[in-house]
This record gives sequence, C-alpha cells and structure tokens, in this order.
Amino acid sequence: LHLQGIKPARSFPLADYVADMQAVEKAFQELHLLSAKKVLYVCNVEESLADGLQDNAYTKQVKERAEKEGTGAVLISGKIEAELSLLGAEEKKEMLAALGMEESGLDRLARKGHEILGLMCYFTAGEKEVRAWTIRDGAKAPEAAGVIHSDFEKGFICAEVYTLNDLRQTKNRAQLKEKGLIRIEGREYLVKDGDIMEFRFNV
Repeated sequence: LHLQGIKPARSFPLADYVADMQAVEKAFQELHLLSAKKVLYVCNVEESLADGLQDNAYTKQVKERAEKEGTGAVLISGKIEAELSLLGAEEKKEMLAALGMEESGLDRLARKGHEILGLMCYFTAGEKEVRAWTIRDGAKAPEAAGVIHSDFEKGFICAEVYTLNDLRQTKNRAQLKEKGLIRIEGREYLVKDGDIMEFRFNV
C-alpha cells in the first residue's frame, strides 16, 4: 500500500513494525528497491547563491522537501565549479576567497553525502603521500586500520593520532612528538572525522 501510494520505500514507517522488524528488514534487502536508497538533493544555482548560504524561491522548496524527507540539500554553481576544476591549488584558494567562499560546492556535496550515508574520513600521512580512507561513522581504531589491510586490524596494537590543526602548528613529525601532540590510542578509540593516524600492529 505504501508503494502503491507513490511513496518512496525509504519513507516507510519501519518503527510501526517493531514486532516484526526482522521480517520487514529482510523484505527490504530481498526486494532491492531503488526508492529505499538514501537521497541527497543538489541544486545547480546562479553564481550569487554559490556559497550555499542564501536561497531563492526554488531552493527553499527543495530544502523544505529535503527536510520533510529527513535528508539534505546542497547548493552549487556548476559554472563556478567548472572554473575551479581548471585551477591549481593556490589559484583555487584565491578564487574561493574572492567569492567569499570557504570551500567549493563539490566539497560541501561530498561532506553532506558522507553525513547522510553515515560515513567519515581519516588520513594517513607519509613523506611521499597523504591519503584519505573512508570508514563508517562510529568506527573504532582497529576497524579503521582494517580498511587499509585486514592484517592491520587482526594484529592491531595501538594507533598514533593527531589532527590537521596539530600538523599546522609544526613543520614535521618530530616537532609533533616534541610538543606532545601525538596521542597513543587503543582498541576502544572512536575515530573522529579528519583524524590523522598511524597504526602499530603485529601479525
């Protein structure tokens, strides 16, 4: 009846069927309903609305619908994003600053998408590269280590953790240690979005 009423499966009131929750969840898994998937609304707007802080009559309607559905809406200017994609890192910063924007629309889109999906990122940083790893929100350190390699999770000992702000206060890892900015965290540590981590493990 819910689907016959042209309502998406994601809005089905699961809480009303607590007594038979397992059966309902199994039905959802077996049916693979497209409308059960989470949705994020994205509005392509004129340049004056590119910062995502202002609305027009249309974006207000989209945001109202998104709120009603318990999801989100992001405003981006396709024109500005296309221009930003052609610039180097420094030029991109300058253009964003000139537009009064702290981040690009695509960055806001990625962040909101992670939020809706219950995901977040942590980083590993070495001399040659910095890499982002996607994990579920609420993951503990061993699970985060397992995203890199299953052996990291099996043989997890501890994690050395610091933040981007910590890194900005120093020039290198040695200074991080000197200032006591590197924390040693164990198996129960809940990883925070944006953490920079290095794992110790034994296999």
